Amino acid sequence: MTNRYVIAALVLAAGAAAAAQKPNLIFILADDLGYGELGCYGQQVIQTPRLDRMAAEGVRFTGFYAGATVCAPSRSVLMTGRHHGRTRVRGNAGKNNMQAQALRDEDVTVAEVLKGAGYTTALIGKWGLGDAGAAESGLPRRQGFDTFFGYLNQRHAHNHYPDFLWRNETRVALPNVVTEVGGDGAGYATEAKVYADDLFADEALAFVRAHRETPFFLFWSMVVPHANNERAGALKDGAEVPDYGPYAQKAWPEPDKGHAAMITRMDGYVGRLLDELHRLGIAQRTLVIFTSDNGPHSESRHDLKRFNPSGPYTGSKRSLTDGGIRVPCIAWWPGTVAPGRDSAHTGYFGDWMATAAELAGAPVPPGCDSISFVPTLRATGHQPAHEFLYWEFHERGFHQATLWQGRWKGIRKGPPGSPLALYDQQADVAETNNVAARYPEIAARLAEYLNTARSESVDWVPAWQQKKVQ
Repeated sequence: MTNRYVIAALVLAAGAAAAAQKPNLIFILADDLGYGELGCYGQQVIQTPRLDRMAAEGVRFTGFYAGATVCAPSRSVLMTGRHHGRTRVRGNAGKNNMQAQALRDEDVTVAEVLKGAGYTTALIGKWGLGDAGAAESGLPRRQGFDTFFGYLNQRHAHNHYPDFLWRNETRVALPNVVTEVGGDGAGYATEAKVYADDLFADEALAFVRAHRETPFFLFWSMVVPHANNERAGALKDGAEVPDYGPYAQKAWPEPDKGHAAMITRMDGYVGRLLDELHRLGIAQRTLVIFTSDNGPHSESRHDLKRFNPSGPYTGSKRSLTDGGIRVPCIAWWPGTVAPGRDSAHTGYFGDWMATAAELAGAPVPPGCDSISFVPTLRATGHQPAHEFLYWEFHERGFHQATLWQGRWKGIRKGPPGSPLALYDQQADVAETNNVAARYPEIAARLAEYLNTARSESVDWVPAWQQKKVQ
């Protein structure tokens, strides 16, 4: 064989090896963490040294949005790559209609896409898109995950010291003694021995160690810093945490100490993971994304003024202003993601589908509202962006919101024809000045989009349509 053919063969072999070396993918989701609750996003009180370091070693997104303003639909958007008006689960249904909060067999999740591309897949932590009984179509192992450990039911996940968790489809008893409130495993511990998120951290590291030789996808869905709503109702303190850490001696009310300690504890979990990736020698072939499912909560009864959890934005969880849906997002991938960068790219949860698929060399399922942000991660090539982003909210009537061109925000409460509030985020990040009267053509364009953006759902009928039927 001549040198020319030898070289060609080596090039082809190297290319094949590179193609076969798919990156590990880890998506870490905090629960109800606000945009402004990390030091790298301006937090002045709560200590988050490992996430701050993660941002310094990676890219910090400043225009990244959750899939929804509450837990279940945000996760549905993340899993399906379809925006809030087209994904399966569009709200928190609770016990009223479990099927309305469950994915179906016909839904295609990012876990299924990655599993089909040769990845070992795991979900650790909170699910909320399927449950035992009437909602079994949404069980994690029916939606592309090889293994699962955590909470199926979203209300159950309020309790950080549960008396059981699920391993796949089997209940695993824990030594905590729980006073139940309303069923579903929800309640609060009277004997608190094992903290669920501590177990999840151990489980996540064990999964990474066990699968370090082959590509894996880990969806680590934390519960912190979500409040234990039932404990807050009974004891006036929903910030359930093993200890107050560096805040123990602060002259603060206990809910404030607990809330800060939950976030700092979460920070430590992430630090343990990144350290383990380095120790195992797989950091350079592992992309880690850290973000939150929606804006900050107030259910712990902590002082929002002390922590300014939404940063410069208005609103919180259950708001369609940016405080409810704009979230911190950090991407870390040593050797691929250049350190110390900020990105103003406007993306959202649905984009994880296309991003993961591109990195895995897999096709994106049809019907997705998903744009890969790999060009932003690699800082190469052109980064496409959405013309519109879309959200809705069912718990307080029917509200809709859209973001056009990464600048113009429209929020409408009620049926088509209801007044639309328009905000120019370029000049008004707090969304305090409604400029619909000043820019009627832009307001009309956004209203027209809202009229057609969503598909109809038998489980999620807008309140104004329900009234028509009645």
